[in-house]
Amino acid sequence: AAMAARCRLAARFHHVHGANIRLDASHTQATRVESFANGLCFSQEPLAPGQIFLVEIEEKELGWCGHLRVGLTAHDPQSLEVVPEYSLPDLVNMGDTWVFAITRNHNRVVVEGEQAQAQGRPWEPFLLIERVRIPRDTLVGRSRPGRYSHILDDLYKMNVLPATARRSRIGVLYAPQPDGTADMHIVINGEDMGPSARGLPTTRPLYAVIDVFASTKSVRVIPVDYGFPSLQTLCRLVIQKHIVHRLAINGLDLPPLLKSFCQHE
Repeated sequence: AAMAARCRLAARFHHVHGANIRLDASHTQATRVESFANGLCFSQEPLAPGQIFLVEIEEKELGWCGHLRVGLTAHDPQSLEVVPEYSLPDLVNMGDTWVFAITRNHNRVVVEGEQAQAQGRPWEPFLLIERVRIPRDTLVGRSRPGRYSHILDDLYKMNVLPATARRSRIGVLYAPQPDGTADMHIVINGEDMGPSARGLPTTRPLYAVIDVFASTKSVRVIPVDYGFPSLQTLCRLVIQKHIVHRLAINGLDLPPLLKSFCQHE
């Protein structure tokens, strides 16, 4: 319950961000409005151990090379005199920052001499990372979203997108280790890429880093419920149950923020 409450509060972008980023009123959507750089964003709050910060790619922009970059930083965004132009190498060069570029295909990192851990079947309901269980369905982006997709298409649950495609979902978290440090994990469409960085300090707050770079134009934070769903999530399910399609929510007499929440999850 504590994790669920914390995740809902942190599922927003920090008001400190790159010069070319524009946030929507809810601080859940970040759009790069110019150029291909200055698209750095941070989580509103530092992450708790095992807490995933998950975003969905909403819009792409042709003509640029490179894709979304994600990671963690021990720098409080509020303390930055100037937000760096790039996460790689600028923010990383400041130290205590771990960021990786997302590629079209595979991002799994295996340490030399170490065997890759079994990831589990993609249809299992939970993704297990260390001692954290995350509902897998929320983590997976699909190219055919919609209320009835799973009824019309038996392959719906397996219809997973490439990592950098529109609607793909990418998250980052850290898992504490017995030696007092932590491993950073990147999750792409419900698949744990394994430890991408090791030896992260757990004595300092760690913020998620999302770099809306190059061909990635806009992303949206996706809230993740751990354990029992929140009252907000239950209300959303009731609303979605009584409409034909999520786009019909536009015609309902609801506050704009509630409409946005119901449409994008």
